[in-house]
Order: sequence, then structure tokens, then C-alpha cells
Amino acid sequence: MFRLLRSAITTLFLLFAGALTAEAERPGEFNYYVMALSWSPNWCALEGDARRSPQCREDSGHGWTLHGLWPQYHRGWPSYCRTTEPQPTPAMTQAMSDIMGTSGLAWHQWRKHGVCSGLTARGYFDLSRKAYDSITRPIIFRRLDKPVRLPARLIEEAFLKDNPELEPDMFTVTCRDGRIQEARICLSKALDPVPCGRDVQRDCTLQDALFDPLR
Repeated sequence: MFRLLRSAITTLFLLFAGALTAEAERPGEFNYYVMALSWSPNWCALEGDARRSPQCREDSGHGWTLHGLWPQYHRGWPSYCRTTEPQPTPAMTQAMSDIMGTSGLAWHQWRKHGVCSGLTARGYFDLSRKAYDSITRPIIFRRLDKPVRLPARLIEEAFLKDNPELEPDMFTVTCRDGRIQEARICLSKALDPVPCGRDVQRDCTLQDALFDPLR
């Protein structure tokens, strides 16, 4: 009898938790965006080369590429929301490859994050491009001619210098496997810089992070 009761309680809990998740992840119901910018040469060294991604071809010229524009709660984030919006066409995703590296990434970002924005696929991609263009990407990183090791904080300092509207709590740098991975900027739904939530503010503290030059 006890086992049956426990099983019934567990089932009810899971159903209730699922209902809360579905309720919490309605398209358009979120607090702000996180825009993630990947340094393409480092991404290629970490995983892109193994995938033989066209983003990693020699002389591709990709520097800071748009990983994604992610709807975010003050704590946590929605993903894979249910939407009635039509899927993006191949032409739409291909048109994003100049700033995202590949059309495949654009499709994945729509499928995981864009569906939670409350926008159409076209609207989401247009907003993503507008967000990307709203931030000055420091030119100094494009002038490197060889790999360097540097404190991760220098990446943040360069962005803050070239974007006076940003404050330190609106920006974070991530690392992976000893390399600079991403610069992440927190933006309002209107794309104004805003403070990041605590779960986003996880600055890399490496003093000798590897940073590769353009290919």
C-alpha cells in the first residue's frame, strides 16, 4: 500500500512539475536576452575542425561570430518552446551564415532559442542581426598574427572600452579547455544593455587563456 501511495505521489509531482515547466516556457515570456559571440578560430580549434565546418576554412575571415541570441529569465532560461510559427526557410538560415558561420547554426538557434522569443523566424533573425550590429567588436583581435596567451579580463576590457554603454555587470567572458570561448552581452528586449543575472555572470579567471589569430 505504501509503495502504491508513494508511486502515485511521485507521478503527481512529475505531472505538476511538467505543467509548471510548460507554463513557464511560453514563447515571448522571458526577461532579457543573452547575446553570445564566439571567437571563431578558437571554436574551430575546440570543435569546428573535427566537424569540418565550412566556418573553419582557411581565409574565412570569421572573427567574433554570433553564436546566438538567447531569451533568458532572471534565473535560468527557456528552450524548445512550443510555437505555431512556421519554420525558417533555407534561404533565411543561409542569409545568417555571414555572421553565424553556417546556416546549420542559424537553424539550431531558431529551433532551441528562437522559438521562445515570441517572434517569427524572420523577426528573430532580423533582431539577432540588429543585436550583433549594436555591439562594436574590438578590431585589435583581428590584427593578431600568431596565437597569444592573455588574461581573460583583457577581452572584457577591450569590449568595455569600445562600447561605453556597457558596464562590467552586463558582460561576461567564458573559457573552455584553456581557451577564450565566448563574449556574452546581456540585452533588454529592446536591445539596450542590461545587468546579467547571477547565473550568467561567470567570468573566466584564467590568466593565460589561449587566443588564436584569424585563419
